[in-house]
Amino acid sequence: MIPEAFTYERATTVAEALEHMGAGALPLAGGHSLLPALKLRLSAPEALVDIARIPELSGIRLDGGTLVIGACTRHNAIAASAEVAANAAVLAAAAGEIGDQQVRNRGTIGGSLAQADPHGDLPAVALALGAEIVVVNAGGTRTIAADDFFVDYFTTALEEGELITEIRIPGGQSQGAYAKFNRRSADWALMAAAVSKGSSGWRVALCGAGPTAVRAPGVEAALASGASPADAAAHASEGISPEADLGGSTEYKSHLATVMVKRALAAAGA
Repeated sequence: MIPEAFTYERATTVAEALEHMGAGALPLAGGHSLLPALKLRLSAPEALVDIARIPELSGIRLDGGTLVIGACTRHNAIAASAEVAANAAVLAAAAGEIGDQQVRNRGTIGGSLAQADPHGDLPAVALALGAEIVVVNAGGTRTIAADDFFVDYFTTALEEGELITEIRIPGGQSQGAYAKFNRRSADWALMAAAVSKGSSGWRVALCGAGPTAVRAPGVEAALASGASPADAAAHASEGISPEADLGGSTEYKSHLATVMVKRALAAAGA
């Protein structure tokens, strides 16, 4: 199909991007989620603002004990980064499993989080890492905890005219893993579990378990009390009710949640 008509602006700085981010405008980074939506006319913005070439939005660095990743950093760069592997192991693992090589060469971490697909990999990873999403608007900058960022199906706490600039992750989370179940290679996850151990203990999150990525507090509490990974994983289905669809029933997906958490914890050496 052919998209609705729109104007195109290429920004070279964040300030320039914000000038174009008025009502009816959407940012364009990798485009792997946005362009299909445009072609299907599920999205019809008046303008696209290309932010992919803004230097300050890309890169990986350590700021004290915090891992900082620019919003337009590509999945492949994240998967190959020694800093990410040492400080956010679950992110390195998940980034290397997103789509295929072409998708990883173009897709960006900020775009994945802003898309908030309930079967997307990185929203669950952001929850497991206790990440913070830094956004900028015409009035300044604000920081949103990952726990507060994902609101509903394809809906986040981003307001109109805002851009994600960077993701900040508490460092030192070298113990973590990602376990994903999909029917074919490069498919979206039918169910996946992200686990990571930080200074406050284990954080566990799921994708495919509801309208947004969700934490698994029952698993976290069981691990904190000294339960074995297998016993803790048995709590994965608590509080979730995955939607039944062609991928399986609610009961089947709840069982998958338990299996994926068990596998992720085993891979992380819990």
